[in-house]
Amino acid sequence: MALIPGDAEISPHNWGAEQARLYAESGGTEGTTFEGAPCLLLDYVGRRSGTVRRTVLIYGRDGDDYLIVGSKGGSPAHPHWYLNIEAEPNVRVQVGTQRFPARAETLSPEEKARVWPQLVALYAPYEEYDQRIERDIPVVRLRRTDTGTPCPS
Repeated sequence: MALIPGDAEISPHNWGAEQARLYAESGGTEGTTFEGAPCLLLDYVGRRSGTVRRTVLIYGRDGDDYLIVGSKGGSPAHPHWYLNIEAEPNVRVQVGTQRFPARAETLSPEEKARVWPQLVALYAPYEEYDQRIERDIPVVRLRRTDTGTPCPS
């Protein structure tokens, strides 16, 4: 697995650009929640540009793995970050002060059904988004690919 090189640009399509900036600049000590839900930073490679981008996302847990939701606020289109990780699933994650490489994988319908209630409990608007739009909102598992050593910037 290739690590994502260098630093990342805040995604121009990011609803939480200021929060992502605060999160990164504070080293993960500020900007780590949204409306009470925990957030992480996701660095990914743009499928067309090759640029490393960063976005902030609410996350849940499933064992040692992190779960993120491609809701895009209930938009009928998938978020850009999701389209990019479909093309290149090797990502970099920051949770609090820890940074590490991970591999992104979209959950199967059965896996999504198992974890969806937990994610809705974490952030209730997901349920309204799911009922309002026709597309299936993807849930993505981020599985750490290192041995627990923080990933260099």
